[in-house]
Amino acid sequence: MKTSIRFENAIAKLYTAFQNETLNPEDCNRCAIGTILDNKDSWRHMTDIHGSVQLNYVGLVHQNLGRRFNGYSPLELLKIEASFLKGCGYRLGKHFCHKPDCIDKTILFNGLCEVVATLCQLDHIDNVMDCSKLFGHHVAKPRNVTSPVLENCEF
Repeated sequence: MKTSIRFENAIAKLYTAFQNETLNPEDCNRCAIGTILDNKDSWRHMTDIHGSVQLNYVGLVHQNLGRRFNGYSPLELLKIEASFLKGCGYRLGKHFCHKPDCIDKTILFNGLCEVVATLCQLDHIDNVMDCSKLFGHHVAKPRNVTSPVLENCEF
């Protein structure tokens, strides 16, 4: 599978941060985007709420000027960060971002899996973390169950 340079660079930086235990969703320099942007926090000025995918004025100016930061547009950066936070168990809303009680290595890994999925989506490639094709298993989408027999069942 052919991937972009920005994808390769982002994955390498995230892998190193995860292995060195420097990844931290509460630190703008060491979160997913801070890591991708060489441990700089300038990206945080592009939105008013941590975890939001809504650009503020500064973010819109950069977006409309076509600026790229290590290959990613401001909107793409916010999407990547939001996916990381969601994967780490944060509850994100239009006007808030609530963090989970604790963050351990497993939770950070879950966040990274979401980031990788988002990076793949942004580059229009198959999710490299998805092993369903490897094992020949495809997860079916849940169907609406309207059977009266199953209606009162607890799953």
